Order: sequence, then C-alpha cells, then structure tokens
Amino acid sequence: MFSNRLLLVCSFFFLTALTACGSGGSDAIDSPPFLFVPEPDNSIPIVKAESTYVTFVDEDVTYAEGLRHESSSTTAVATPLKLDVYYPSNGSTNRPVFMFIHGGGFTGGTKTKPEIVDMASYYASRGWVFISIDYRTAEALITRTSMPQDELLSYFKGLAPQEWIEHALQGVETIKQFEQAVAMYMAQRDAKAALRWIVANAGIYNINTDYITVGGASAGAITAITLGISNLEDFRDEISINNDPTLATTNIQEAYDVKNMVYFWGSNVKLDLFEDVYGAYLYDSDDPELFMAHGTNDANPSTPYSEAIELQGIYDSLSIHNVLVTLEGAGHGAWDVTVGGQNLSGITFDYIVERQNLTVE
Repeated sequence: MFSNRLLLVCSFFFLTALTACGSGGSDAIDSPPFLFVPEPDNSIPIVKAESTYVTFVDEDVTYAEGLRHESSSTTAVATPLKLDVYYPSNGSTNRPVFMFIHGGGFTGGTKTKPEIVDMASYYASRGWVFISIDYRTAEALITRTSMPQDELLSYFKGLAPQEWIEHALQGVETIKQFEQAVAMYMAQRDAKAALRWIVANAGIYNINTDYITVGGASAGAITAITLGISNLEDFRDEISINNDPTLATTNIQEAYDVKNMVYFWGSNVKLDLFEDVYGAYLYDSDDPELFMAHGTNDANPSTPYSEAIELQGIYDSLSIHNVLVTLEGAGHGAWDVTVGGQNLSGITFDYIVERQNLTVE
C-alpha cells in the first residue's frame, strides 16, 4: 500500500514548492574558451584553496528530452531538459565535477536558485566544473481529474512505469499528490540522464569522470542520494523505449561512478518508495561516501532531522564513510548557516578535497 510517509511528502511539497523559471541561453555546445584539448589527464586533479579563476557559464544546454503533457495534449510530447555548466578560466585538462540538483518539492524549483548560483561560482572559481540541472516536475503533468483509473494509466504511459503509477493510485488523497508521486520518478530518470550526459561530454569540459560528486537540497537531496545509491539500471529500465522514445536522447549507453554525495536537508523517502514498489533494497557496501548537513529544527514533515540520523545509521551498518554536520536550531533550507566560520560551500569543499584526495594549492 502507498505509505503515509509519501502522503506527507506530497502534501508538504505541494504547499512549499517553488515555481520553476528559466534563463536564456543556447542549446549548442561549442568548445568553451581555454578548454578543448585532445588528450585527457588522468592524474589527481588540482584545485585552488581560494577563488582564483573567472567563471564561465554555458546556460540552458539540452542534456536530453523527456515526455510531458501540455494543456491541450491528449498524449505526452517530448520536451527538452536543460542544465547550466559553470567552468573555470584555466587550462586544466583534469577537472573534478560537481552536479547539483535543486529542490522544490517535485512540483517546481529552478537550477538558477541564487544560492545554487553562488555555490557554482565558489566551486568553478576554484577549478571545478559545476553543473546545475533542471528536471521534470509535477508542472510537466496535466491530469484529467475525471479519468477512470485505466485511462489514467494510459494517459501517463511513458512518464513513469505502470507499477509505479498503480502504487501511487492506491493511497493518494488528491490528484496533486498523485502528480507528485509520478514526478518523483521522472525527476530521478532525468537526473540519471544528466549524469550520463556529463560522462558523454566530459571531453568538452575536460572533466575527469573518476571524480564525480552529486548533491542537492531538499527534493534535490532526495534525488541526489537516490542517484548515487541506486544501480545504473534503476529508474531507467522500468520503461521501454517503445513507451518512452525520448530515452534514445539520454546517452543510455553511458555508465558512471559517483564518488561522493552531498545532502542538504533531505531524506531517503524515494529509496523507500522504490523498495515498496519493486521489493529491492538498494543500499550496499559499494555505495558512494556521503556528506550530510541537516537542521535540528527542520519542520518539513518529509525531511525531519531524524532522516539524517536514519541514513547515517544505514551507512554506519555498511561501514561506509559518512559525515553528518548537525545544524543546531536550523530549519529547512538553511542556506545561510555557518559552521566554524564557514558556509556550506566551504564545508563541503573541505569534505570533498579530503575524501577525493585532491591536490589543493
């Protein structure tokens, strides 16, 4: 049965979600300045301790397509999925990469949230390639509330697997909660496609794919840890390319290996849901290392501080390195918090360079 936990997730996220917005840019990918070289460098990347480089940004690059409904459509149509690439003005052929996923309750949000843009500049100015992605949310769904269940299953064909949709329909109380449940799957499918795009295009930005970090905040943190912990085929192979032809645009042949994950005030609810639907427990001793920052006064019923404690317990039981920075007295979305005089970018910088053994100058 559909868990009460997801009901809380959907109810809260619908009330608190941000409205998605876009920024101008081009889909074309040209060789960025100071970047293209024919031979990659597979040694340990070198990053800077201080802001050193000018940050360039390639905005609204299409990384894949996904299906969505429009107000007048009776069948889902393909829509481009976008990301922004922030990269430094250096000549390095060997850059680590940090892909970040915005929050917004799976109903909205934007890759250009000011706090994410600031974080992107922090990392790119020190030698990283930082990538902020958009993904499909419940805004991609136009639900006909009068539809019987069999027609509803057909209507959402290709957006989420039938078993996922059927599971959602068992327990939701509103159509918005149903849309959010579908959107949780779409977000995961898209985040995986974005990471495969990074691997496929690593040479353009001189990315060393042995040094991949993924992170996110709130719904983005939920998606980020699911990205790192799930298997390559999860949230990918449950829908056939016949049902979702846009899978052909997602670099489906590429593989990736996430080295570290960064979680801001999230939860493991999506991993629990995957287990509910498919009976698959996804945690194992090969999962990426994990950094968490979570406020003790997080009032979001889907992301209480206890979620971080639970996730830390799972990681400890598997003997996987993890760090939980407890933000005493902080609530949900504690972007402006400082710990030991450092902001979140500085704290995560120290964590990543230590755990990835990066060279810092």
